[in-house]
Amino acid sequence: MKESDIKSFVLLLLSTILLAQPYPYFTHKELKQLQTINPIATNRILDYKRTLSRCKKLSKTEQLKRINFYCNNYLPGYDAIIDKTDDYWETPKEFLKIGYGDCEDYAIIKYYSLINLGFKKEKLFLTVVKENASRNYHMVLSYFQKPHHAPMILDNLSFKILPLSKRIDLQAVFFINAFGVYKMNKNMQLIKIANRYKNFTKLEQKVASNQ
Repeated sequence: MKESDIKSFVLLLLSTILLAQPYPYFTHKELKQLQTINPIATNRILDYKRTLSRCKKLSKTEQLKRINFYCNNYLPGYDAIIDKTDDYWETPKEFLKIGYGDCEDYAIIKYYSLINLGFKKEKLFLTVVKENASRNYHMVLSYFQKPHHAPMILDNLSFKILPLSKRIDLQAVFFINAFGVYKMNKNMQLIKIANRYKNFTKLEQKVASNQ
């Protein structure tokens, strides 16, 4: 068998494996193009898939820790550099191909990774926060283990997962997921303020079309 035939067979095998798994998945054609243009991206995709597979055997607490740690190892980047826009939300598939992203991109790939591991969508929120020191806005992922309790915060700027009540450096502004947009009152109760968030709707549409 020729070397080119072997490479084609390997890519076909890999694409078959990836297609059998939840989003993000990659076709044989996509993998072949990536392997030619950027083989590092192909390795990154396969490593991500292996990591998700290994995480399935872990407890929910360990899954949170592993996903937060793993995704935080991707390089940071900024929207103006990546796509010439001020607030572009990368899908996990885009993030894996590019290899770096902004704070919201880390929160998004963690969100979909945890959903793939069986976490309920209604307990996960992309969360806009304000940094008390700098007064800058930032995005993290919140996980509500129990109603009316402080959510656990997965932050690309920290490898440690802490409840929001212990993140005295952050002030929650609003919470976003597939069910709406929410504010949180002093009793840790979420109050719905909108049915949809524009960027989140666009994100879901792209994910649905496997972008």
